[in-house]
Amino acid sequence: MAPPRSAGQQTVTVEGRTLRLSSLDKVLYPATGTTKAEVLAYYAAVAPHLIRHAAHRPVTRKRWVHGVGTPEEPGQVFFQKNIDDNAPAWVPRNTIKHRDHANVYPMVDDLATLTWLGQIAALELHVPQWRFAADGTPANPDRLVLDLDPGDGAGLAECAVVARLARPILQGMGLEPFPVTSGSKGIHLYCALDGRQTSEQVSAVAHELARALEADHPDLAVSGMKKALRPGKVLVDWSQNSANKTTVSPYSLRGRFQPTVAAPRTWEEIGSEGLGHLDYRDVLQRVGTLGDVLAPATHPFSPAGDGGAASDRLSTYRSMRDAAKTPEPVPEEVGPTGGNSFVIQEHHARRLHYDVRLEREGVLVSWAVPKGPPLTPDRNHLAVQTEDHPLDYGTFEGHIPKGEYGAGDVIIWDAGTYELEKWRDGKEVICTLHGKPDGGLARGGAAIRRYALIHTGGAPGGRSNWLIHLMKDQPTRAHQDPGTEQDPQDPEAESGTDVGMDPVTAPVTAPANSAPGAPAAPDLPASGPASGPDPVRPMFATLGSEQAIPDPEDWAYEMKWDGVRCIAVVRDGGVRLISRNGVDATPIYPELGDLGGFLSADSAVLDGEIVALDTRGRPDFGLLQTRMKLTHRAEIEAAQAATPVRLMLFDLLELDGNDLTGLEYRQRRELLGKAVDDAEDGHVQVPPVLEATLREAVEASRQLGLEGIMAKRLSSDYQPGARSASWVKIKHVHTQEVVVVGWRPGRGSRAAKVGSLLVAVPDGVDLRYVGRVGSGLTERDLAEVGARLKKLARKTAPLGDVPGADASDAHWVRPTLVGEVQYSEHTGTGRLRHPVWRGWRPDKSPSDVVVEL
Repeated sequence: MAPPRSAGQQTVTVEGRTLRLSSLDKVLYPATGTTKAEVLAYYAAVAPHLIRHAAHRPVTRKRWVHGVGTPEEPGQVFFQKNIDDNAPAWVPRNTIKHRDHANVYPMVDDLATLTWLGQIAALELHVPQWRFAADGTPANPDRLVLDLDPGDGAGLAECAVVARLARPILQGMGLEPFPVTSGSKGIHLYCALDGRQTSEQVSAVAHELARALEADHPDLAVSGMKKALRPGKVLVDWSQNSANKTTVSPYSLRGRFQPTVAAPRTWEEIGSEGLGHLDYRDVLQRVGTLGDVLAPATHPFSPAGDGGAASDRLSTYRSMRDAAKTPEPVPEEVGPTGGNSFVIQEHHARRLHYDVRLEREGVLVSWAVPKGPPLTPDRNHLAVQTEDHPLDYGTFEGHIPKGEYGAGDVIIWDAGTYELEKWRDGKEVICTLHGKPDGGLARGGAAIRRYALIHTGGAPGGRSNWLIHLMKDQPTRAHQDPGTEQDPQDPEAESGTDVGMDPVTAPVTAPANSAPGAPAAPDLPASGPASGPDPVRPMFATLGSEQAIPDPEDWAYEMKWDGVRCIAVVRDGGVRLISRNGVDATPIYPELGDLGGFLSADSAVLDGEIVALDTRGRPDFGLLQTRMKLTHRAEIEAAQAATPVRLMLFDLLELDGNDLTGLEYRQRRELLGKAVDDAEDGHVQVPPVLEATLREAVEASRQLGLEGIMAKRLSSDYQPGARSASWVKIKHVHTQEVVVVGWRPGRGSRAAKVGSLLVAVPDGVDLRYVGRVGSGLTERDLAEVGARLKKLARKTAPLGDVPGADASDAHWVRPTLVGEVQYSEHTGTGRLRHPVWRGWRPDKSPSDVVVEL
């Protein structure tokens, strides 16, 4: 839902809720002319991410009904705890009881509520570090936060220094911090917790950490709250962990004169020179490319009350139903424990879906499965965990009236008992269902079927995404032709190939509307033929050091290959090689066209690196340059013989149409080893994971003359297009991708030619100058690039911080070309010391460049 900017008012429907939006053209931020319509559009765009961090928490609002105003005439702000009397009845809410009064707070659990908050100009949303448990009481905190607040004379740069000092301390405690620039003055550091400690205990730990930072860095950090202690220093505010305190929610707007945002950031950004706060336009651009970089800092919310001590697992179920209006059972208590029944109900709500329910601890643990349980091993279906249901629901059939939750007809599709093989709360369930001889399972060929349910992540609004998978190894097999099993909704479907991947292969990412009663989500389609669009963007690593790896035994180590990244798609007998910026590089490397011949499957999507080896058998990026720029077939064929390339494969994203990105790294690596055979000449290979400790791996790569190593968390999933702290690159040399912004002529006979290149790196939405480079550029390089640079000529500099000495005779160009340099260190002003040119990066665009520190 994105209201048009020019609209004055309109009535909209958001997730089935009707809202009247008014004064959409009202300017809420005069400094930028930002209107209420733009605020609503922003919140709609970031809703999945904001809700992830704010769901089921009491929300305190700061409202600027008439806008934030100007420095000369600031707007009036209203601070609200209790929910408005005229709030829509459907807005989720909960009560906090105090000794002499009670407050009823709204909760941002869905887009409709977030839209309502935007309509009433609630620009800032503040939440505590705890959620409500299933019984409506405050649970233990599920995250720790440190608020780094600069005193007079200090700023964001000093906060960044303290953040980097706090990071290894937190990691040493087994916590991984994630930074957020607050959009106001400082930085917030978030760490996920398991919910075992009380707010008082978490506050005490945070207080000790703040004291430790103050003791080690007394000239920079302070833990005391008195303002007299803070000039020139950064307050490490540990008190935000108190049960009574709130912190502005990540992705919330701020009521500053500029429309800044509490914006999650990467550690590379925190360490970069010129770090600044981001406004809503910056954040919209970031989430479109990076997604939610803060996601690991908040556990997905489970309606069943995970993370808190829920006294009644049916509280959520009851809160969603009125026994006087629906024929569904609404018992006052959970049932007896010890049973093993199951039921699968065909639910004709707004869209048909199937509800799979397993008896456990006196309730029916439930999942909504839009396409029903899969009846062939090659089909893995989305399953969205919903609220626990009462045991009596196992026999319920009937009509849920219009206007009630889940309105529509409910029919029992199959029912019976199940044998439990494994149950890991919130992670994995494996069981064998014993259905009826005439039930839905039997219609597909066998009434007894062994399934796995695997958790794959959170979904907007607190939903929990799983996949349901029919195991290859079944206790009984249907006595029929192997191609006759059908999905419950797809009588024309043909069975696919049984790829035999157990225990589970293909997790599915749920769209936001995949809840019961919402439009049914189809299976994610397999990628198109090899000539089709890019199926997935690669996952990227963060730069780090050995000290940045917590619990080294929980990580795997690979050699870092000095080449170009490649997503390889094998399908329908064809091979397609896609660069990280989406360019089809297949014609450039024809020797890799036989990749399909080394696969044990019909189709696959793989991640790897294309490299060229020198005479010592080591990757040589400069040598690869001779292949990357070629376009003519004759040149490519000649270069293929002179400089052959190799494809080093290190990840498997899809196999025979099954999406594997939700599996753990260790599972994908095991499947990769089984799916690919190394070529005899080595031009296609799966380099092994190093059987070494972290220190041994780093030393081995140094002795071999390689660039460094990649450390990958064994439990990490694959996050397409994201730069994740679950992958860390540890390098022996400093390299930096750069954007060419101009050139300076040479001297003497080269006075009319390119002598050196002026280069920059991204700094928010701008570019920051980092120096000039001439070393490493050959005469051929300079001659080839001269014509390209002249075509990109512009009259003015594309950035504003070039020293006069470098700008005096500079020729400026449009900043579109990307290269890579090696350097010794950064100077105090952020320039690259002793840069040496490594080569062009035609596989990258300026937006791909990340500051390496």
